[in-house]
Amino acid sequence: MAVCISVHEAAHAWVAYKLGDPTAKMAGRVSLNPMRHLDVLGTFMIFIAHFGWGKPVPFNYNNLKHPCRDSALIAIAGPLSNLVTALLIAIVIRYVHPPLAIEGALSAIYSLSIILFLFNLIPIAPLDGSKLLGFFIPRSKEDWYQHFLSQGPFFLILLIIADRLLDGAMGFSFFGTYLQYGYEWITVGLFLIT
Repeated sequence: MAVCISVHEAAHAWVAYKLGDPTAKMAGRVSLNPMRHLDVLGTFMIFIAHFGWGKPVPFNYNNLKHPCRDSALIAIAGPLSNLVTALLIAIVIRYVHPPLAIEGALSAIYSLSIILFLFNLIPIAPLDGSKLLGFFIPRSKEDWYQHFLSQGPFFLILLIIADRLLDGAMGFSFFGTYLQYGYEWITVGLFLIT
């Protein structure tokens, strides 16, 4: 988990820096050191709820030349870094054939990388997918968009609770189904291109 979160958050920080905002770099977040990215509550929740998060990467919207577009680029950097990590692991497993213990660890990182990629693409704040909408928001609607982002965590929690209740009552989970089929399709795709 620490590897996947560190890669994800470091990618956000690096892209923010490349787009002109030094905030994350000055905070030491352009780093693969897990200690710079782990959130205390998010890490604790991994053990309690099997669901956690890293410390959000800070960036200053005002330092970006094209705030909505650049925010979207910063957002997509995290999930894409997880997809690239999964691709590299697929290549290693397929062509290097590491010892079984190492392959097991790599397989766990591979699986979690794909799950983080898929989950973070959901277009509800604070997930990265919500910021991808910035590519499509006209300047006249930026205030509405910022309000939408501020309300997202509340709706995400409601959706997760509703999904859990639906799963318990009917045995169907939207998130579980989305992650399962997404995982299978990405795995097939990655192994076809490697």
